[in-house]
Amino acid sequence: MVTLIDKSGKAAVRHPEKAHRPDSEVLRKPEWIRVKAPGAGIYRETQRIVRDNNLVTVCEEAGCPNIGECWDKRHATMMIMGEICTRACAFCNVRTGLPLPLDPEEPENVANAVEKLGLEHVVITSVDRDDLADGGAQHFADVIHAIRARCPSTTIEILTPDFLRKPGALEIVVAAKPDVFNHNLETVPSNYLTVRPGARYFHSIRLLQRVKEIDPSMFTKSGIMVGLGEERNEVLQLMDDLRSADVDFLTIGQYLQPTRKHHPVKNFVTPDEFASYATVAKAKGFLLVSSSPLTRSSHHAGEDFAQLRAARLEKLGY
Repeated sequence: MVTLIDKSGKAAVRHPEKAHRPDSEVLRKPEWIRVKAPGAGIYRETQRIVRDNNLVTVCEEAGCPNIGECWDKRHATMMIMGEICTRACAFCNVRTGLPLPLDPEEPENVANAVEKLGLEHVVITSVDRDDLADGGAQHFADVIHAIRARCPSTTIEILTPDFLRKPGALEIVVAAKPDVFNHNLETVPSNYLTVRPGARYFHSIRLLQRVKEIDPSMFTKSGIMVGLGEERNEVLQLMDDLRSADVDFLTIGQYLQPTRKHHPVKNFVTPDEFASYATVAKAKGFLLVSSSPLTRSSHHAGEDFAQLRAARLEKLGY
């Protein structure tokens, strides 16, 4: 198990809720999954800006394999509302526990980092905050407003929790006018009890559908991992469910197991299979599809947003 060292120097288990699970075999990664280790230079400069503004990034907390590539381009995905999540999804490497109070300075700190990094497009995500009455919706809105005030030309993509049982929360976030609203389904419904037990599949579908009802002009996006034991026909049905909610952009990437205590990788999906998923998804009407072993929600998000806007204009005949 991964351990954390707190400020007092004491070691603590990162995932206490997973500590008593039996170890599972970690499959050897195929050649197409391997990436270069993070380097120096711009990567270190990005790291310094993140540290100086007391920020958390999902790049580090989730152990993203693309961190070296993204941080070399000054692309860091900010994770707001702390580094402790109230849920314990079987796939996730983010720490679980009782979160600390919200930092009132965080919106300005995020905006300052966005300015210093010179980001044209920024992705903001968060831990689940089921302990808050609005699930952190107002904090999301505050961060969006702070970035708009400091960097008016920067486009903003948010990757939110599901705000389960938080009436009115979604409306607060959509009213803040992010450019892209992303909420990941993560996996097919048959896996939810074991992979994403705190969530509800059709609630997540309805959340994305509701975004479009409130603001039809807002781009919506969702992503899943494969390699969790899903069947191909289940993935195709999930695509149909997302299209019924008028979701614009779908991402599909390979699940990678953080530790032996996490949900095991059932199989490594080949690049050809990912290409096949992309072909089917485009035929089903998504404006944009990113499907590859190393695809992640915020990977190449800026370039993807430009393609998303272009695809909409083309669809409208401009």
